[in-house]
Amino acid sequence: MIPVKDIQRQKKRVALWSVGAAIGLTAIKIVVALLTGSLGILAEAAHSGLDLVASLLTFFAVRVADRPPDATHHYGHAKVENLSAFIESGLLMLTALWVIYASVRRLLLNEGHVDASIWAFLVMLIAIAVDFTRSRAMMRVAHRLGSQALEADALNFRTDIWSSAVVIAGLLVVRLTQSFSLPAWFGQADAIAALGVSAIVIWASMRLLKVTVDALLDRAPDTMAKQVESSIAQVEGVTEVRRIRERRAGNKLFADVVIGAPRTYTFEQIHSLSEQVEQAAISGAHAVSPQSDVDVMVHVEPTASPGETLIDQIHYLAELQGVHAHDIHAREVNGRLEADFDIEVHADIDLLEAHAIASRLEQAILQNNPLVGRVTTHLEAPVEAVVRRKDVTHYYQDMAEHIVELADVVAGKGSAHDVHLYQPATALLEQTNGAHGNTNQELDLVLHTFFDPHTPLSQAHIQAEEIKRSLRMEYPNLGSIAIHTEPPE
Repeated sequence: MIPVKDIQRQKKRVALWSVGAAIGLTAIKIVVALLTGSLGILAEAAHSGLDLVASLLTFFAVRVADRPPDATHHYGHAKVENLSAFIESGLLMLTALWVIYASVRRLLLNEGHVDASIWAFLVMLIAIAVDFTRSRAMMRVAHRLGSQALEADALNFRTDIWSSAVVIAGLLVVRLTQSFSLPAWFGQADAIAALGVSAIVIWASMRLLKVTVDALLDRAPDTMAKQVESSIAQVEGVTEVRRIRERRAGNKLFADVVIGAPRTYTFEQIHSLSEQVEQAAISGAHAVSPQSDVDVMVHVEPTASPGETLIDQIHYLAELQGVHAHDIHAREVNGRLEADFDIEVHADIDLLEAHAIASRLEQAILQNNPLVGRVTTHLEAPVEAVVRRKDVTHYYQDMAEHIVELADVVAGKGSAHDVHLYQPATALLEQTNGAHGNTNQELDLVLHTFFDPHTPLSQAHIQAEEIKRSLRMEYPNLGSIAIHTEPPE
């Protein structure tokens, strides 16, 4: 990536060089045209004069176009380059029309005399050399930096080479006519050459005008949208590319992209996907226009993905209703799907309102998936506050050791470890009065167990549930039981 300061420096340097060359060529052509009376050279002088104006416009444009966005130009100032190229194409058209008028007058009224001296040939050869050098330099910088103003100038000077060659041909015919006494109508070759110059200028102007008008009217760049869409479609997680809108300003390309993504994605996943799509769009644009500075805006819309399961749908629809679903059980019964699960609602609402929320969720699931025949929900009021507990494991050593033994029966000897028993803070007073170790107190349990590293998670969950059941049978006073399953260290 070329630093911004280097880009600005290169564009200004080549534009300033073009201004100097235009000044020198215009002055030389005017002098020689007046000395020789060549309408072709005079046309070239006028052309070079307008080239000077165009070069000044280009120099101004590249200085302004690189300014960063501000309070009144949110997309930057790059359109100045397009405007400069548009004005330049208009100036070229005016030049061509004036030359056509002068040439027709000379052909019809036989006005003027042409002195095809060595100076006329010399100035045109100098013009060709200068135009070739600066058009090549400007086109190289324009392609590398994506400057439309510089590219317009380069195309202009490239056509100048051909128009100068036509003028030399016309002067050569005039010189041969004067030297070998050829028919008089051969002496009009200079005017005919001027018409040829005008035709070339008009052709170049029309090409330039089309490009600049397309940019000013925000015409989408050809083939780029398909390339960008192809790049985005390859990003994992994109279910659909719904719309791509592009506009160009100078060497800057702005793209608005709308994609579909799985509706079950989290906010973080959507953000990550947006960044991947942005990079893919930039890569696709650079495949067509490597020098463009690409700015991409990505909008993501939720869609039902082909791989979405019934459990995914329940999670998604529950979140839409503002509730959380968990402990979901889905089954197939006689070719129809059934689901039952727990939903958490706010603890401070009454049963009537909670039941209405559950009913809306059940109906949403049935309408979303026609294969579902029955949905059953269980209402829960989660404890959202942080409860006060005290670790009392050291008061219940015998109980903790027995819990380890019961867990090892299911998980294997030596599996259970790191047992913690917790008691509500309200029961601490009784313990200080001699109730330590009373197994009738309500206790919360946290237990860690080892399982083989290659045990399927579903099997580890089943065994953890079996441990819970055996512990509740032995200790009915246990409140919450959390079993952490892990592979051996």
